[in-house]
Formats: sequence, structure tokens, C-alpha cells
Amino acid sequence: MIDTQAALRFRRLGILTIFAVYGVILMGGIVRASGAGMGCPDWPTCFGQWIPPTDESQLPPNYHEVYAERGYQNTDFNPVKTWTEYVNRLVGVTIGILIFLTAWSSRIYLKGDKAIFYLALTAFFLVSFQGWLGSAVVASNLKPLMITLHMLLALFIVALLIYAIARSQKRFIAQIDSQRISERFITVLKVAMAMTLIQVAMGTQVREAVDFIAHEHNYIDRQYWRDSFPIIFYVHRSFSALILFTNLWLGWQIYRSVAKDNLLLKLAYALTGLIVGAIVAGITLDRLGVPPIAQPIHLLLANLIFGMQFFLYICMRYSKQA
Repeated sequence: MIDTQAALRFRRLGILTIFAVYGVILMGGIVRASGAGMGCPDWPTCFGQWIPPTDESQLPPNYHEVYAERGYQNTDFNPVKTWTEYVNRLVGVTIGILIFLTAWSSRIYLKGDKAIFYLALTAFFLVSFQGWLGSAVVASNLKPLMITLHMLLALFIVALLIYAIARSQKRFIAQIDSQRISERFITVLKVAMAMTLIQVAMGTQVREAVDFIAHEHNYIDRQYWRDSFPIIFYVHRSFSALILFTNLWLGWQIYRSVAKDNLLLKLAYALTGLIVGAIVAGITLDRLGVPPIAQPIHLLLANLIFGMQFFLYICMRYSKQA
């Protein structure tokens, strides 16, 4: 018999960890959009200090030469960029603490459902690997491939945590009424998830191109960046309409088949809102000169969409098994 309070503690820690991972995804987007990725050119310290400086006078006079010898040419101190990157790292450390506590609290399932414990433990090791990968991103001088891997791994960690928490609530989820929903729903939902991953992959390529364009423009004259966008941007933009209509079909199937207080309907509303929000953020990037705040929001919403679809998929599978 699982202790009720211990199970509640596991769920709360797991959910808090998921929000923290999304928080670091948002911070990572802010770091990239603001060009703060090299705000701290070394790791785990920042300009050789555990607490970053606030003024260039706190650095050695020859710090340019020091970091040039390490492969970081043209490294200039910018307090805003330095502290933006530093906060990003602090959020990452917070995730490490939370995921350890989540994995530790999941041990209560060793006698009941070992898979929950191993899912949480795997997420813990992947977060540790994610920390190392973060240092490799800095060491690679922000190579696009490394940044992409860093983001995709965060998405996978979230999926593991969502699955672990949902599995711990399997009995409750199995009581959801989904019997009147079409059998094709799960198949279309799988397609929708695959489409989201493709869209995220294309979005990553667009982001890499925008990073290059931003560097070429020295992160100014944003109104001219759009003139240099690659073809993949227009494919990415058009593909969003297909994603919207596919998910609207999913939402309609739920709306016409379940009661108004059904959890599935609430998830459908949330998913639709996230997709509309991501499209609005994308339009803002396209039409308003790539404003810095819109880029991380667009990235965060894209990741939330996949997380919501994945949770909806788990709910459908468990409820269909009832």
C-alpha cells in the first residue's frame, strides 16, 4: 500500500520540477534572443568568479587576452548579458536539486510500480547529463547543433516526468470517460505529436539562422533581419496552419464526445490556447521585427504544446484501458 502523503509529495515535486524545466527552456530562449550565451565565457564559474562581477573594473585588465587564449575571441563584459546567463545557470542548478528530490521521493513505488521509480531515476541522470551538456555548449562557443541537442534533451526529460506522474495517477486517469471519442483519435493525436516535433525541429533551424543573422547585424537593426530569413522559415510558418487545424479536429472530437467537466475537455482547451498563442508569437516575430521577448515565448509555447499533447495521449490510453 502506497503512503498517501508520500505519493502526494512525489507528485508535487514532480510537477514543480516540470515547471522548473520549462523555466530553464524559457531562460535558454531569453539567453539566445538577447545574445547572452557568452555572457559567462567559462563554466562553472563566470569570468573566473562564482558570483559574476557587475562592472568591468572588477575584472583583470588583460581579461580579453585571457579568454582569447581559451578560444573566446572578442569577449566583452556586458553586465546584463552576464547576469542573464548566470540566472539561467541558477535555474539549471535548481532543477538539479528538484529532480534529485523527485527521484528520491519516487522510491515509495519500488514495491508497487517500479517503472515510476526508474522513470524518475532516468530523468535524474539525464538532468545531470544536461548539466554537462550545458558546459559543452559553452565550450563549443555556442555551436548550433549543441544548442539544439540541449533543448531536445530538456523536452525528453519533461516527457519522462509527465509519464512518471501520470503513471502514479493511473487509477484516477482510468476513470475518465473517453468511450464516445472516435477510435481514430489516438492515431491522429500521434500524428499531431509527430508534427509538433517536426515543427520544433524546423523552428530550431530557423532559430539557428536568426542567431547567425543577429550576429551579422550585431543584434541591432532587427527590422532588417527578416530580409535574410531562409526558405525553412516560410515552410515552418505555413506548417503551423496544418498543425492548428489538426489539433482543432482533436479538440472538436473531445468537445462533442465528453461532459463539460471532463478533464480531457480542459486539456483540449489548454492545447488550443497554447497553439494559438504560439502562432501569435510567431506572427509577432515575423511582422514586428523579431522582438526579443517574442522569441523565448514562442519557444516555450512550442515545448508546452508537445507536453500537453503527450499528457493527453497518456490520459487517452489509460482511460481506454478501463
